[in-house]
Amino acid sequence: MPRRFHDPDELLAPATLLKRLLAMLYDGLICIAVLLVTTWIYTLIAAWIIGFDRYAALAEAGKLTTDPLLTSVLFITLYLFFGYFWTRTGQTLGMQVWRIRVENANGVSISWMQALLRFMMGWISWLALGLGYFWMLWDSERRTWTDRFSESRVVAVPKT
Repeated sequence: MPRRFHDPDELLAPATLLKRLLAMLYDGLICIAVLLVTTWIYTLIAAWIIGFDRYAALAEAGKLTTDPLLTSVLFITLYLFFGYFWTRTGQTLGMQVWRIRVENANGVSISWMQALLRFMMGWISWLALGLGYFWMLWDSERRTWTDRFSESRVVAVPKT
């Protein structure tokens, strides 16, 4: 069920590029920890399924350097991490620190589909050397590619 953050007629200022980038840096550090734990759990499960000795032999032979299943698990884990925070509170931990929030134009939380669109466009924005985020410097509504693609916005949260 969508959560209302503020009245629909209340217009909050868009978050600055600096705050967005600092929140991304903060969240990036958290994501590294989440991915390390996920990889550790995946490795334990994989070793248990095929046998610890055989898994160790495969690792020593360099046959585990590319694992599409692990890559998929890590990608889905990241989406679930961001989707959970964006759909519940509109803020990841980094966004909470820098007092910014993702929401719909009417002040309610985004849906899981919007979170997926934001997540996918976020990858594209970074693969384009960050152009998708720097786009807000030229956009009249100060929206990034992720904002436009997911039909949401990132706003500065007022002090309470």
